[in-house]
Amino acid sequence: MKNKGLGEFEELILLAVCILEGEAYGISVKKEVEKHSQRTILLGAVHITLYRLQDKGLLKSEMGGNTEKRGDRRKRLFTITDAGMKQLRASQDVRQKMWQLIPQLNSGL
Repeated sequence: MKNKGLGEFEELILLAVCILEGEAYGISVKKEVEKHSQRTILLGAVHITLYRLQDKGLLKSEMGGNTEKRGDRRKRLFTITDAGMKQLRASQDVRQKMWQLIPQLNSGL
């Protein structure tokens, strides 16, 4: 995969999947992103992004167990891949380097 960087929403979704440690599925990811970003997002946007990140090789998924609460339907659980973690770290590095270049932050203002 060519390193094209991550969009902001993709980065938030990857971070939420990491935070949820094996319990990341559509609704749990949506709630985690909303909790930390202080904004409302659509579940459909989360699902589209999860599958797009999986297609890019940044996430992998497997079917979880079924429950009566879900009408015997199984959840698709997402986890980050090594490539996904590498991409997240690269994104963090770029942001940190740019933050350090802001003159107001470096002059003590």
